Amino acid sequence: MSTQSEHVKEPSFRESVDIMFNRAVALMDLPLGLEEKIRVCNATYTVRFGVRLRGKIETFTGYRSVHSEHMEPVKGGIRFSMGVNQNEVEALAALMTYKCALVETPFGGSKGGLCIDPREWNEDEMERITRRFAYELAKRDLINPSQNVPAPDMGTGEREMAWIADQYRRMNTTDINAAACVTGKPAHAGGIQGRVEATGRGVQYALQEFFRHPEDIKKAGLKGKLDGKRVVVQGLGNVGYHAASFLRSEDGSLITGIIERDGALSDENGIDVEAVHAWISKHGGVKGYPDATYVENGASVLEQDCDILIPAALEGVINLTNAANIKAPLIIEAANGPVTAGADDILREKGTVIIPDMYANAGGVTVSYFEWVKNLSHIRFGRMQRRQEESRHELIVGELERLSTHLGDQWSMTPNFKDKYLRGADELELVRSGLDDTMRTAYQAMREVWHARDDVHDLRTAAYLVSIDRVAKSYRAKGL
Repeated sequence: MSTQSEHVKEPSFRESVDIMFNRAVALMDLPLGLEEKIRVCNATYTVRFGVRLRGKIETFTGYRSVHSEHMEPVKGGIRFSMGVNQNEVEALAALMTYKCALVETPFGGSKGGLCIDPREWNEDEMERITRRFAYELAKRDLINPSQNVPAPDMGTGEREMAWIADQYRRMNTTDINAAACVTGKPAHAGGIQGRVEATGRGVQYALQEFFRHPEDIKKAGLKGKLDGKRVVVQGLGNVGYHAASFLRSEDGSLITGIIERDGALSDENGIDVEAVHAWISKHGGVKGYPDATYVENGASVLEQDCDILIPAALEGVINLTNAANIKAPLIIEAANGPVTAGADDILREKGTVIIPDMYANAGGVTVSYFEWVKNLSHIRFGRMQRRQEESRHELIVGELERLSTHLGDQWSMTPNFKDKYLRGADELELVRSGLDDTMRTAYQAMREVWHARDDVHDLRTAAYLVSIDRVAKSYRAKGL
């Protein structure tokens, strides 16, 4: 029984994850005790370490949480942010468990965080802090290719991953698989092509798959394809920028709103994402950008009339205060937990379709999986088969050219067919292909549950059902 006062109280991010987990588990028939085993976080390690900086010792607090070890290694990002705390890290670790199960990457869920504002320290200082944090985690096997494999998250990127990998290697000089201790590394340092764009690319593939199903498009009250759809993006960081850029350049969508921390930009005719991205890099925000209308109160643009809303920044941005005013019929959660459990209820009643974070931003962990496999196999994708593919294609093209000569004016090959067909897939193409396949398969698993069961009214519940069921099967197979 819910009272009015409960509705006013906004659940925390962790409570939101628990509420959504409970909603799904209530529809399942799990053996006694297994539900609790899946729900709880196995372990959280809190580390407080000192680094001598600017003439004194600064103490930092960091976390690494392991939610579920039904499969190992466990996987999950490390974020550098002042908002990092144990509850948030544990909730994110739980989401990672369900996310990995949903997209069928063979990992358990983990998450890490360091309470720090990266903008306060220069590069040299950041390196010393990151290496010390990595050392504290690695010596407890909380960074290890076969046990716990971190990745970039908010406030971290390729640079930090390279430092962590090098720190692990210094401590484990004989580990042949040391490069696999962390993913999201620079391409020249054991990384993989397509990792930086992966989460944004996954958002694009998720939307493409959604628009392949007329029944689902109709549920969102939309028509047609992605071409011409009006999109509002919140957060033009790594994820938001790539998602918006690909949707605009490859799918013909119009980016009509961009929300950043210092305000928002709006233009019904579409905004040039590349130009805005360059502007932000130079000026640190969107204010002053000449080719769109500037809106001081950025959050108000979340309520702008559009077809697709992509929250790609912080958690809890769509909450009890603004959920009723959201006009977008389709929301895709590129960030983790951007819609609170309370807002989720309001939006579902309105008929808004939400493509949940657990699925929508799984592109990152999927390509991290490919990077991990590449590191363990010690060979880049495509190296063995690419030229062999090309030589087999040569045979067919040779025959077609003979036919073309024989038939004269009656038939000839389409221009640029030869170039396109002859090219064997390189690593980037293979990574994109694997990601696209993963996003399609996972969406189909969710929609099957969504449409097949009368007691499942939304994709989020369907996603939890699919993933919890897979985790439960893992535990059963282990004899638990």
